[in-house]
Amino acid sequence: MSAPVRFALAGFGAWGKLHAKSIHDNPDAGLVAITAPTEATRSEAAAMYPAAQIFSDASEMIAQADFDIIDIATPSHTHREIALTAMKAGRHVLLEKPMAITLDDCKAIVSGAQTHGVHLAVGHELRLSSQWGEIKSIIERGTIGEPQYVLVELSRKPYRQGASGWRYDQSRVGSWVLEEPIHFFDLARWYLEGSGNPTELYAYGVSRDPARPTLFDNFSAMFKYPNGAYAVVSQTLAAFEHHQTVKVSGTKGALWAGWSGALDRTLEPSYFLKVFDGENLEEVKIEKHSGEVFELREEIARCVEMVRNGRPPAANGVDGLWSAGLCLVAEESIRQGRPLPVSELLKI
Repeated sequence: MSAPVRFALAGFGAWGKLHAKSIHDNPDAGLVAITAPTEATRSEAAAMYPAAQIFSDASEMIAQADFDIIDIATPSHTHREIALTAMKAGRHVLLEKPMAITLDDCKAIVSGAQTHGVHLAVGHELRLSSQWGEIKSIIERGTIGEPQYVLVELSRKPYRQGASGWRYDQSRVGSWVLEEPIHFFDLARWYLEGSGNPTELYAYGVSRDPARPTLFDNFSAMFKYPNGAYAVVSQTLAAFEHHQTVKVSGTKGALWAGWSGALDRTLEPSYFLKVFDGENLEEVKIEKHSGEVFELREEIARCVEMVRNGRPPAANGVDGLWSAGLCLVAEESIRQGRPLPVSELLKI
């Protein structure tokens, strides 16, 4: 049997702890090092994972620990420095979305992976979902014909503050468009990849709090393709619970999927997927649980394969560049109040 792939984890906040558990619970992975930002979280990490080395600084961990891949789950503004430091040391990288909070930083990370010959996976784990991933398979099988329209929409309660309030600090979070809508841009572009690359985007956004006018509680964007296909991504953080919808219409049929977590996204979610092929309506049985905690486990397993045998990640650096880039163009579209071209995103 192959030795477990050794993971180092940068970040031990609420989501980082779920990364740690997903690594620890995978028999083909070993959690060998963790960075945590405070004495309290370092003590917690040491108690939960006594076999792991505990550090206060990611650069120190990269220099001293012996590992194969670093899983970066720190606040968004730190991603570039940690990722490039790890790449220079010859380590593979799993980088939580967004890759970074500027397009230049995203491009630097993609270039860094190419320069240093390491694998880069970006945390768009919804591609590995038993529900959202099945939609892609249905499209590829031609069940609904050529997709022409995609809607990805989320209605949810407001965000948590995050460690030291980083999620409400624009200098550290970048924007709320880069939080969950980035996943929806990625899904929509993935579903429509047969249409080429998006060409133009128009967005709207509004905040409920005058003190943070560019952190949008309500956000919508539409982007189109050369063949006429288009997608709509929409989110409100001014609602309750957590409810996500995906609809795709094609030249033959359509599909509709929904996911709801009324109490907590990790406890007893409900979900469905209905497909109409132009003649018959079918409700698809989803064999595995759908939800980001379950998809995170799949993401860790995929990274194990990436390190062991070079299997491509579910989402690579270019995918991460596109998703972050579409978010950033959307923000600029809101500022300028007009549609903007997106054709320059892939120039690295």
